This record gives sequence, structure tokens and C-alpha cells, in this order.
Amino acid sequence: MKVRIDIMLKNGVLDPQGKAIGHALGTLGFAGVEDVRVGKTIFVTTSETDAAQALAAGKAMAEKILANLVIEDFIVTVV
Repeated sequence: MKVRIDIMLKNGVLDPQGKAIGHALGTLGFAGVEDVRVGKTIFVTTSETDAAQALAAGKAMAEKILANLVIEDFIVTVV
């Protein structure tokens, strides 16, 4: 079963990569862009056959190693 883990910086945490992309988009003529935030998506294939267990495993992975819980939030979904 595949698990998708989306990790984003928490609101209020400075996102220099997002700022750089937003500036570049403005320079390229995309005037309507107000804010850009950059995150990461991780796909994990597990041997779990139960969706609830796969979801729990993905959450544990994010909490223990994949996300920095001080500055990042995450969402886990089974795909």
C-alpha cells in the first residue's frame, strides 16, 4: 500500500525558497502571485494491507524522522 506524506513549513515560519520563487514568478510577468510556499511530498510503499495501519505507519514515520515538528506540519494519506 502506498502512503503519501506532504510536509509544509508552519504558518509564520520564513520560507526563503518560496520567496525566491515568488520573486522569480513576478519577474517573469506572473503579477497575480501573492505568496509562494515550498514543501515536499514523500511516497512510501509499505507491505501493510490495512489502510488504517498504513496511515498510522506513515504518521509515525513523519513524526519520527521525515518532518521537523518544530517548524513543519504534515498530512498523511493512503493512495
